[in-house]
Amino acid sequence: MPSQLMGQGAAMAPAPAISAAQRRRFGAWLASAGWTLASIGSIVALWEWAAWMGWADPLLMPAPHVFLGNWHEQLRFFDMANTIGSESAGGSWLAVLSVVLWTSMRVLVGLALGFALSLAVGVGIRYWRPFGKLTLPAVTMFAPISPVAWLPVAVFLFGIGDRPAIFMVFVSIFFVMVIATLAQIDAVPASYLHVARIMGASKRQLYTSVVLPAILPGLFVTLRINLFAAWMVVLIAEAAGVGSGLGQIVMMARNTFNASLVFFTMTLIGLSGFLFDQALGWVQRRMLWWLDGQKSGGRDA
Repeated sequence: MPSQLMGQGAAMAPAPAISAAQRRRFGAWLASAGWTLASIGSIVALWEWAAWMGWADPLLMPAPHVFLGNWHEQLRFFDMANTIGSESAGGSWLAVLSVVLWTSMRVLVGLALGFALSLAVGVGIRYWRPFGKLTLPAVTMFAPISPVAWLPVAVFLFGIGDRPAIFMVFVSIFFVMVIATLAQIDAVPASYLHVARIMGASKRQLYTSVVLPAILPGLFVTLRINLFAAWMVVLIAEAAGVGSGLGQIVMMARNTFNASLVFFTMTLIGLSGFLFDQALGWVQRRMLWWLDGQKSGGRDA
């Protein structure tokens, strides 16, 4: 009998309460989502009001309810095989997702390559002096060149396809990130380095255990800023050197004077860029977990 009562008491025990940290995180997420919806909603409301007042030409600036309302017409221009150039009879939201994923893949691969190689080159310039003297002048010379100017080079080197678009994204962030890496290394507090040397750290340990963790927060901020530039560059590359993707659809809509398709695709681009930034912020919070939660969004203690 006592064992049965104990079993019933255990079964009726209340579930553990939500911690204060979880409530704070959920409240912060709700507030952020609310402000995001309010920001986008205010722009949509002003646009709709301008269209209702007759200030926006319906042919050049169709209201959001127009180009979003006839979405079934826009789907005809998206193809599952990601081959743009003719209307597809079988367009669907799955085809839209396929095109968005192809463009996102080009951005993701270019960003990953640019971030990894720029970090390696930047650290190498400061770690090995001869390498720095040989490399830094070339990096400084190439950095001011607009990524758009590299488009003919990308086509000459890689032809038509995914590789020129990935190369364009890579170039758009590589040189800037190398210079940012050097600036972050030079800004590491000298006291960190002195303490590590006193504790007997070698030069390799100094860079892997002190310098690298110290510069990553600033580099992630720079990477998130350059994320939007990467999206702009990949759309240009798709319009001119790839022949598929969201950029090519925008170009086709411009050539056919289809304003609804232009703004429909722009909406997809904006949503994709927003989700990319949120995903990159999530990666940043997981990788930089040792930072204070209020400063970097890291894990709570």
